Amino acid sequence: MKKLILVASLLVGVSAFSQAKIDPTKLNYMSVDVSPMDAVYYPLQVTSSKTETPKVKVVYSRPQKKNRVVFGNLIKYGEIWRFGANENSEIKFYTPVKIGGKEIPAGTYSIFAIPFEKEWTIVLNSEIDKWGAYFYDKSKDVVRFNVPVEKTASPIEYFSVTFVQTKSGADLYAGWDNSQVKFPIEFK
Repeated sequence: MKKLILVASLLVGVSAFSQAKIDPTKLNYMSVDVSPMDAVYYPLQVTSSKTETPKVKVVYSRPQKKNRVVFGNLIKYGEIWRFGANENSEIKFYTPVKIGGKEIPAGTYSIFAIPFEKEWTIVLNSEIDKWGAYFYDKSKDVVRFNVPVEKTASPIEYFSVTFVQTKSGADLYAGWDNSQVKFPIEFK
């Protein structure tokens, strides 16, 4: 009899627990990030077309200028930068590519920059899923190359990345404040 009462009590307890409602006001939702995460694909139309296969995807967070001087002030010249905000940005190649004179296998890489006034060093690194550049490990670099800085006609409020098609692949453009850089990606 004691076993029957124990089993019945357990069943009632499990049933009551499984039917408990979660109070939505008690959930711990994250607030909206001030530097929202975004993704851009090449070809740009790949997100609206079911027939095109992506060749490249960049996932990055988009910090805002907010009336600040960005390069040389907020982002220090000569220091490694996560190419956006929050987690380090990542670039995924769906096929092998050639960048900065080096062949890069298909895969996902972190992307960093070391900005200077007239040029940036772009860095692709094999470590991914890291916060910012705090854990950047130079020994994991896959390729480094320099690109010139171009001044924009007007300030860009949010850090932005896009692609422009070329004969051999695409140029990746990145711009923020009144600076932008580009680098060619050749598809194999």
